[in-house]
Amino acid sequence: MSGRGRRITDEEINELISKLQSLLPESRRRNAGRMSASKLLKETCSYIKSLHREVDDLSDRLAGLMTTMDSNSPQAEIIRGLLRS
Repeated sequence: MSGRGRRITDEEINELISKLQSLLPESRRRNAGRMSASKLLKETCSYIKSLHREVDDLSDRLAGLMTTMDSNSPQAEIIRGLLRS
C-alpha cells in the first residue's frame, strides 16, 4: 500500500509523540508524561514560535553589529563566513 492510502496506527502516533517530546527542551517538558497529544502539539508550536522570535532578534542584533564594524575587518569576515554556512 502507498504511504498516502495507509492509515497511521496508534502505535505510530505514540512513537511520533514521544519523538516530538524528546525534541522539546527540558523546561518545556514539565509533566510531559501526563501531557496530552494536543497539549504537546500546542507546546511544540509555542516553542517553534519562540525560536522564530529568537532568530529574528539575533538577526536584528547581528545586523546592528555589522553596521558598526569595519566591513573589511577580520571579525566582519568571520561573521560573513558564519552567515554563509
